[in-house]
Amino acid sequence: MKSDLRAEVAASRQALKDEYLRRPDPRTLLARHTRLVDQTIKALWSETGLAGEAALVATGGYGRGELFPASDIDLLVLLSKEPSEGEREALERLIGRFWDIGLEIGHSVRTVEGCVEAAAGDITIRTTLLEARFLVGSRALFQKLQDSLGFDPVAFFKAKKLEQEQRHAKHQDSPYSLEPNLKEAPGGLRDLQVIQWIARASGMGRKWSELVPHKLIERGEARQLSQLERHLHDLRIRLHYLAGRREDRIVFDLQSALAAQLGFRDTPARRASEEMMQRYYQTAKVVTQLNTILLQNLEARLAPRPDTAPRALNERFEVRSELLHVKQEGTFERQPSAILECFLLMMQHQELRGMTARTLRALWRAKKLVDGKFRHNPVNRLLFLHLLQQPRGIVHEFRRMNQYGVLGRYLPEFGRIVGQMQHDLFHVYTVDQHILMVLRNLRRFTMPELAHEFPLCTELMNGFERRWLLYVAALYHDIAKGRGGDHSELGAEDARAFCRRHQLSSEDSELVEFLVERHLAMSHVAQKQDVYDPEVVQEFAGLVKTERRLVALYLFTVADVRGTSPKVWNAWKGKLLEDLFRAARRVLTGEPLARDAALAEKQGEAARLLRLYALSDSAKEKLWASLDITYFLRHDAQEIAWHTRNLHYRVLPEKPVVKARLAPFGEGLQVMIYTRDREALFARICGYFERAGFSIAEAKIHTTRNGYALDTFVIMGQGRDAHYQERIAMIESELPAEAQSETPLGPPRGGRLSRRVRHFPISPRVDIRPDERGAYQVLSITAADRPGLLYGVARILARYRVNLQTARINTLGDRAEDVFLVSGEALSNPKTVLQLEQELLQDLTLQQAAA
Repeated sequence: MKSDLRAEVAASRQALKDEYLRRPDPRTLLARHTRLVDQTIKALWSETGLAGEAALVATGGYGRGELFPASDIDLLVLLSKEPSEGEREALERLIGRFWDIGLEIGHSVRTVEGCVEAAAGDITIRTTLLEARFLVGSRALFQKLQDSLGFDPVAFFKAKKLEQEQRHAKHQDSPYSLEPNLKEAPGGLRDLQVIQWIARASGMGRKWSELVPHKLIERGEARQLSQLERHLHDLRIRLHYLAGRREDRIVFDLQSALAAQLGFRDTPARRASEEMMQRYYQTAKVVTQLNTILLQNLEARLAPRPDTAPRALNERFEVRSELLHVKQEGTFERQPSAILECFLLMMQHQELRGMTARTLRALWRAKKLVDGKFRHNPVNRLLFLHLLQQPRGIVHEFRRMNQYGVLGRYLPEFGRIVGQMQHDLFHVYTVDQHILMVLRNLRRFTMPELAHEFPLCTELMNGFERRWLLYVAALYHDIAKGRGGDHSELGAEDARAFCRRHQLSSEDSELVEFLVERHLAMSHVAQKQDVYDPEVVQEFAGLVKTERRLVALYLFTVADVRGTSPKVWNAWKGKLLEDLFRAARRVLTGEPLARDAALAEKQGEAARLLRLYALSDSAKEKLWASLDITYFLRHDAQEIAWHTRNLHYRVLPEKPVVKARLAPFGEGLQVMIYTRDREALFARICGYFERAGFSIAEAKIHTTRNGYALDTFVIMGQGRDAHYQERIAMIESELPAEAQSETPLGPPRGGRLSRRVRHFPISPRVDIRPDERGAYQVLSITAADRPGLLYGVARILARYRVNLQTARINTLGDRAEDVFLVSGEALSNPKTVLQLEQELLQDLTLQQAAA
């Protein structure tokens, strides 16, 4: 009997598979498989003897009626009371029977009260019960469960949104993994199901078409969502059949077979699997877009943010609750250039953290307006160049432009490589994501707070005129991948056409074209030739021709190599590239080159200033020997001379050295403290300034090679009545004692927020990520500025025994954007890092609310 039933189930499943591969229809397959399992389970239920006292309930995907070929069959055995020993044995026999005939059961046994209690404490259980479907047994008991489960739509929405954010973070917030999980990763089935669950819990329906009357989506969008869902269902069904088990990742092992099943064929330029994966990535991208739009629509409906008065940016756009809002429907249709303008505004207004649902939906629908006429419009060409020339936000907004299909429509050649894989053993990103990663790496060279990662690149980039030309080259260097032929030459042709359309000068056009066509040259020479052979260097310098080209190519090569994979870059490659750069630069300039002209100039100016104070050139040597290049990069010549003048004769002091002066730029005081580094030193200094009534406008933290902290602060406050000499005397006498104090750190004093922040609140943000070298962690904090903000952060870092290496305090009006380079044993534990992030965020939120 057992073997007959097992064979019958297996034969029925095989028949479903054969039929599906002949005529694939995901919805029909899932429904038929669900019915097959329903019939089998109901037939065996009578063996328990619990028919009138219990109910068997389908949950999860099985309850939804979407049972994939190898998915677990989730069952809930619902009881009216706790089971007796005999009932428990009967249930165990039943589950055993299911497994014996080949049904992989995931089950739970609960009373109605147990279900309610479990759902209250676990969002996953709450979700599975939302999809509960009666199978057999006591229908009255099942109805009692339905009546007992109360869903709070707002709480459910918030919980599911947070759950999605955590899930996306687990997958690095990207759908572009080379072996993506089409169920759990961003852009996968889960992103669609989250919308359906929230809509269902809110009483808005179960099907996409049922969301239309609620004005969450339009009918065309509902059809598109159904098509996307069908494609993902088809892929998942085929993966299960190909693997012969539950497999939700499009793993390398199955990609070729899957592509063949779907009708993709190899071409001379591209593999079938690459074509297939590109279609998947495009699907995932659209799913991500629609998920974002729908979640914002649902949030506006279920949990709207507190209303704040809109603030106009121009006649088309305004700020609402820190989001960019298009004032009128149809704006993009009437004035298509506003499509690019909205990204420009996102870059120019730091208070914006995103776009409203209406803006996103309008942008989503309007992307088709980016056509040939749009691209030929001189205004739009000028706007695109302005985007590249902005001082901030370029990477984030170009990623957003790519996400919403605008970038690929403005640059059709870019659109062709969106989602295109690269099976070359070292690229771990799709072509478009690699391009944007190179853009991001180039941008990092412009950021002083990240100068420790690649100091030479930071120096070179800061002295490079019209560095946005490097960003143009980044967009085009791999844009011809997959076309066949030499992608560098083809890309150079595209880049030349871009420069001509956008009326770049011949000099700038030649630089961009050179970088695109020769972007692999320096890496090739460094890794495959002897960079210490004068003939090799001479030949390479002859290829580059000018020092400007050499600097640009070096910067581009470092950014490009680092943009292929975190594992590709290493110190050895970095040294080869730097040695080749320095050797070629000597050839091109015709004279020996110091470590760097900019650095040498800064040190030379500092030495000149020291001579004005009658200090010999040798006086600085001992102190400067303890300082690394990062110190000289972050401090100007005046600061270096000021530090040296006060410290050259006490490089290893027993007691702290504190000096203060009027800030050279005319406002506030500049304070230097030099002391043996110790735990919580930064927090103590911040606490002292807070108690003394000063606010910290800037902090430069540096640890010397001999273990001393050399910190420089710019502070404001204490009103206009207090004479600066008195304040300087007070700080120089009190701060040394504070630096050596052993008393516990007290709570922050806090203070009032400005009126502007109260009306236009800034949502705090905290992010901790490893730096590019993996030696330290970069802690980024964005919050409303207020007294005690920095001290509050420093106290928490001290509590976790996190050491501060450097800090860049940046106050932009009412907005604080602080970046800390930190280290410590606690940061090696991902759970502790997450806990630290949450505690910092909670503290920032509570302090802002209290203020």
